[in-house]
Amino acid sequence: MKTPGSDLLFTAVTPIVWGSTYIVTSQFLPEFSPMTVAMLRALPAGLLLLLIVRQLPEGVWWARTLLLGALNISLFLSLLFVAAYRLPGGVAATVLSVQPLIVIFVARLLLGSPIRALAVLAAGAGVAGVALLVLSPGAALDPLGIAAGLAGGLSMAFGTVLSRKWQPPVSPLAFTGWQLTAGGLLLVPVVLAFEPPMPLPTPSNLLALGWLGLIGAALTYVLWFRGIARLPSAVVSSLLFLSPLTAVVLGWLFLGQALSVPQMAGFVLVIGSIWLVQRAERMTPPSQRNAEKVA
Repeated sequence: MKTPGSDLLFTAVTPIVWGSTYIVTSQFLPEFSPMTVAMLRALPAGLLLLLIVRQLPEGVWWARTLLLGALNISLFLSLLFVAAYRLPGGVAATVLSVQPLIVIFVARLLLGSPIRALAVLAAGAGVAGVALLVLSPGAALDPLGIAAGLAGGLSMAFGTVLSRKWQPPVSPLAFTGWQLTAGGLLLVPVVLAFEPPMPLPTPSNLLALGWLGLIGAALTYVLWFRGIARLPSAVVSSLLFLSPLTAVVLGWLFLGQALSVPQMAGFVLVIGSIWLVQRAERMTPPSQRNAEKVA
């Protein structure tokens, strides 16, 4: 099955932009707690999209939107930050990078997609590439942090596949607005109960929050859910390897961080793994094409 190049490129924008999250939050939002940033990233963007589309879910889509908002936004971000706090950044990124591998098996379970050995090999190569990019020698391994990272990857894997299975009768813009709003609202009680008060934002804080919300959430999630609707789940999830790659490149460009030989090898592995997933899809026999079931 040939993957449309434009759909692939548009979808790839999302993990590339997400790769800027670390440098933006660390440089411009150091006094903001992570869950507060997550809520401010999702909820205003979701409400803005709802104002634009002026469409609300109907019938079964209320329950589906709540579940997808939890899986793709609030639950995933919560577990992500638990992993980030309890593990060194490289370990957290490596653990979370198993998500494309999980998606292959979840898509088999929920969509009936065939498990292709080449796709599994490609996902494993991607995890190895991310490890070379971001993992430092002697990094500490906290069991709870690792469990949170794996659970976060599992959460978004199910969210990705279910977003593919449940194609809504609305535009990607409306579908994104529903999920961001639901996910942001689910984060509000967590922020109020457990997070410290938000500091008075400065102009640079507002610019950073604008980037994370308008570009890093509203725009990118629209492109992401558009890609999920048009591309096989394994192809979409493999693009997530671009996020840690982008973070490393931005650190090199703007923070003066060095690029080692292992990191360069990881760069090649990540790009190669994404290419292998596309090849696995192109090599799919005609009898197995369009195997993913949507409802």
